[in-house]
Amino acid sequence: MSTANHQTVPSAVRPAARRSRKIAVTAMLSAAATVLMALDFPIPFLIPPFVKMDFSELPALLAAFSLGPVWGAAVCLVKNLINLTMSSTNGVGELCNFLLGVCFVIPAGVIYRHWKTRWGALAAALAGAVLMAVCSVPINYFISYPFYTTFMPIDTIIGMYQELIPSVDGLLACLIVFNAPFTLLKALLDTLLAFLIYKPLSPLLHR
Repeated sequence: MSTANHQTVPSAVRPAARRSRKIAVTAMLSAAATVLMALDFPIPFLIPPFVKMDFSELPALLAAFSLGPVWGAAVCLVKNLINLTMSSTNGVGELCNFLLGVCFVIPAGVIYRHWKTRWGALAAALAGAVLMAVCSVPINYFISYPFYTTFMPIDTIIGMYQELIPSVDGLLACLIVFNAPFTLLKALLDTLLAFLIYKPLSPLLHR
């Protein structure tokens, strides 16, 4: 009888333990993503200084690889919900950050789930990076910049881009020439960092 119980209880508990582990790891990665999101910084020689670089998608990518795409999206959601408490954009910036993060980590997580090799991880991250860069154009055009123009004239915004490349003309051209490559660079740096730290962190992420 005691032997039967010893064999049955672990199998019943195991799914709950796995869920608890995933929630704990997601919470840890969400906290890291929140900190990284706060540590943003401008790169004024690449893009106007109001568009800043951060590495807050890195923990979400780690979650997508180690736990699955839904958990990667959860990290993106949690970090932006936390950041709402100190938002300077009435939630618009957080919404766009969430949408772009999801465009990155969900394709990466889905592809990696079906191709769990080093090359599969690279292909998955690159696919997510490209989609994130492409989606940055409509997301910024239809969501971010209409908000910015409520307190800054569109000509002033475009003028900031033209200080870097005078020939760009119009918001859409600015987003294609500057924001999409910048977003791609951001995702590629996240990918590089993920490849550098995933293996050392793997015991923590998987146990």
